[in-house]
Amino acid sequence: MSTTDRTSPAPAALPAVGPGITAFLHLEARLADEARYSEWEQLWDDDALYWVPMHPDDDPRRTLSYIYDNRRRIHSRVAQLNTGNRHAQTPPSVMRRLLTNMEVLEQDEEAGTVTVGSNFALFEYRHQQRVWAGRVIHTVRSHPDGHRLVSKVVHLVSAGGPVETLAFLI
Repeated sequence: MSTTDRTSPAPAALPAVGPGITAFLHLEARLADEARYSEWEQLWDDDALYWVPMHPDDDPRRTLSYIYDNRRRIHSRVAQLNTGNRHAQTPPSVMRRLLTNMEVLEQDEEAGTVTVGSNFALFEYRHQQRVWAGRVIHTVRSHPDGHRLVSKVVHLVSAGGPVETLAFLI
């Protein structure tokens, strides 16, 4: 078949992410990387969900997840990280992450939310350098005073395989 004999339309590009949402997602990544946990926690809305599934199609109510936090558990996680008393983080990890290929997956004007899919690479150094990679799906809600995270779902490339401790914010 030649390349001119196409029977189905070419895939359409997804919309680009606006500069305000992009800046907000970069802020979220920077605060996590710099261990500014209390400031990172303030980015979350009341109905927040932070989920890192073991497999992309998992149902977190029926299967084990690496992380499955509601707003209360996010607060608890941040309080624990702020103590500095985490054996798995002694010494603490030094991290930098990259967010790329940002695309708007869904926009709900009535709810004031936008869902953004991005690829990420997180470089972590603690005794040795590790690279964590995957796809992250952020849902962000606009408020009169700025943006808030409604959900963050992190699909690790290495999910389902052996994963070292996630004693930091992925």
